[in-house]
Amino acid sequence: MKKPKEPQDAEQFIDEQKKRLAEKPECATSLYNLGVAYMNQGNFDKAIEAFEDSIETGVRMFEAFVNLGYIYFKEGDLEKVIKANQRAVEIEPRYARGYANLGFAYLQMGKTDEGIEALNKALELNPEIIQAMCNLANAYLQKGDIDKSIEMNKKMLELAPDFSLGYNNLANAYYMKGQFNEAIQYCEKASELGFEVHPEFLKLLEPHRKK
Repeated sequence: MKKPKEPQDAEQFIDEQKKRLAEKPECATSLYNLGVAYMNQGNFDKAIEAFEDSIETGVRMFEAFVNLGYIYFKEGDLEKVIKANQRAVEIEPRYARGYANLGFAYLQMGKTDEGIEALNKALELNPEIIQAMCNLANAYLQKGDIDKSIEMNKKMLELAPDFSLGYNNLANAYYMKGQFNEAIQYCEKASELGFEVHPEFLKLLEPHRKK
């Protein structure tokens, strides 16, 4: 789940939003911006308050719900993550990021089928969300659909050829399929790109390496 970019000179930015709110207390945009600034500072209580105020005063503040979801994720409350992102996609049904976040949260809760459905919806709306593709590939692997996992990982690596985790995931999928040469090949590629392959997995591959 990605954190929004932090604006430069955060304190100055916060002061500017407060001045605007002093002139126009119900400006949903300024409340939202204030929430983002507080969130980036790690001041989650103030961020939640600002986002909730922006939702009360604004009309289509679906991004405020997504940011609330991010905060709830950092606080470890996956149920609230799901509720916040569900509200986001209710307001904006074509908001791919909301579905991607939903899919991630469902997978964290072990709800693989719901995760796959949400991630597929995210990628239908935006086929180039790398993290959603990665999560979907892992979801298929959890479900035992190795071929779909391999297909999704390869599609992802076409878009992000230096994404080392994707090669590690492919190595795991091919190992589960019993195709050990491919597993070793993708494991080595992941290592070349700086990914720290799990030592236990390296041990599993060792007997299959050509002497």
